[in-house]
Parts: sequence; structure tokens; C-alpha cells
Amino acid sequence: QVHIVESGGGLVRPGESLRLSCTASGSISVINVMGWHRQAPGKQREFVGNIGRSDQLVNIADSVKGRFIISRDNVKNTMYLQMYDLKPEDTAVYYCYGVQYDQTYWGPGTQVTVSS
Repeated sequence: QVHIVESGGGLVRPGESLRLSCTASGSISVINVMGWHRQAPGKQREFVGNIGRSDQLVNIADSVKGRFIISRDNVKNTMYLQMYDLKPEDTAVYYCYGVQYDQTYWGPGTQVTVSS
């Protein structure tokens, strides 16, 4: 079993930055794709971005492109979501996932609130 845990969420003001972390642990062989989704109140969960084992294999949603950066440390089995110039519409629960073979494992989520 693979366990996924997010951290780093919190309350920030518009224009500020925040970095989320996502760590995989447990029965890890090779975590291929790791990614982020988010869900705002009353809205469907949406794709934020994902990354392969190489930093060159990165996809970022158009809604956050230019403000969010995804990276990962394969040695630590950890992925990061660096968020800049946060906006109130970025307020959501951010969920991390990791894919190992044909199984996708999700974390419980971390709350990000952007408010003045």
C-alpha cells in the first residue's frame, strides 16, 4: 500500500506565495506520475498539473500556468507545488496523487485559502 500525504496549505493574502508538498510512503517501487487536483467549494475537482519522473515531463493547467510550478524529488518521493501570485479563485482543497503501476493513490487534501 502506498500512502500519500499533502502538507503546506494555509491562509494567505492575494498576491502572496505558498508551497505545497506531497510525499509518498509505504510500499513504493516506482512512482511514475504524480499530480495535483483541486476542488473549490461547490465546484467539481479540477486538474492543476502533473509531473513524470523527469522534470521535463510536466503538464500545467492553463488556469494556473505562469503562476504555479511543479517539481519533484524522486529520492524523497516528494512532489512540490510552488504557487505564486495567489488569487481568491485559487481557494480550494488541493489533492495530490501518485501512480504506481496501474494504481492511483490519493492524499486526503490540504486546504488553501486566499483571502484579504
